[in-house]
Amino acid sequence: MTLERNDIGASSADELMVAMHRVAPPFAEARDDYTIFAALAERLGRGEAFTEGRNADHWLRHLYLRTREALAKSGHEAPDFDTFWQRGELELPMQPDDGGIVAAFRRDPETHPLPTPSGKIEIASSTIAGFGYNDCPGHPVWLAPTDVPDARHSLRLIANQPARRLHSQLDFGEHSQAGKQRGREVARLHPCDAASRGIADGDIIRLFNDRGACLAAAVLTEDVSPGVVHLPTGAWYDPADPFEDASLCVHGNPNVLTRDVGTSRLAQGCTGQLTAVEVQRFTGNLPPIRAYEPPEVVAERPAAE
Repeated sequence: MTLERNDIGASSADELMVAMHRVAPPFAEARDDYTIFAALAERLGRGEAFTEGRNADHWLRHLYLRTREALAKSGHEAPDFDTFWQRGELELPMQPDDGGIVAAFRRDPETHPLPTPSGKIEIASSTIAGFGYNDCPGHPVWLAPTDVPDARHSLRLIANQPARRLHSQLDFGEHSQAGKQRGREVARLHPCDAASRGIADGDIIRLFNDRGACLAAAVLTEDVSPGVVHLPTGAWYDPADPFEDASLCVHGNPNVLTRDVGTSRLAQGCTGQLTAVEVQRFTGNLPPIRAYEPPEVVAERPAAE
C-alpha cells in the first residue's frame, strides 16, 4: 500500500513537491511494486538492467537530484535530498498560465506548431485509420451503443461518479453512509417508471439484466428522465453468496450489471457507465450488509449437494 512505502508526490502542475513518508512497514510478506518488478527482472536475467544497482530509496534520491539540479540552474532554492525529506515539502516555481502550446500555436502557427504530424489541429488520424479497427476508426464518428433497452430490460442505467466519495474510496465513511438508505446505495428513477412497477419512494428494488443483479433503495424524482434509472458507482461489492456465479449484490454495485470490456480494440477506456436493466420491487427478506466485514476464511469450497 502507498502508506507502507516511501515516495515523492508531484506533477507538472503542482506548486509543492511532497515527501511521502511511509507510516508503517509492509505487512507480513507484502512487497511494494518496485521490489516485485525488481525480483521478476532478476528471474528473467535482467535484474541489473532494471534496477541499475539501486533500491527504491536510492531511486528517490536519484530522481530528486534532477529536480535539484534544475532548480539550482534557474537560481531557485535547491536543498539536498536529506533537507527536503526532513522538511517534508519543497515549493516549486510556477510560471503563469499563458494557455500553453495551444495558445502559442494560435498566436503564431508557423513558429509554434502543435505536436501532430501536420503541426496543426487534427480531427482525423491516418495512423489510427491504418489499424483497420471497426470499433475505432481514424476520425470522429457515431457508433451505436451495444446495450440498449428492449422488451425484457426497458430502462437505461446510468452509473456515474458518486457525489459522496471518489469511486469506491471511503465508502464505509460517515459522509458516504449518510447518502445511503437502509444501508443500500440509492437508485433514482422517474415516478412514472416507478408507478408502473408498483414501486414507492424508499422501497428496496432489484435491478437486473442477463449479467447480474443488485439491490438498491429507490428514490423517486422528476430530475431523472422517464426510461432512465440512475445508480452511482462505488458501493462495495457485497454478494449474497460469494460461492455463486453472478450472485446478487445486496449493496448496490452497478458493476454486476455493466460490461467489463474496453471502449475499443485501441482505447481501453471504461464502459461501465451505461447499460440496459429492468427494475422490480424487492419483496424477500432483506439481506444484511457485510461488505465492510473481514472475509470468512475457508479451507475449501463446500461440496455441492
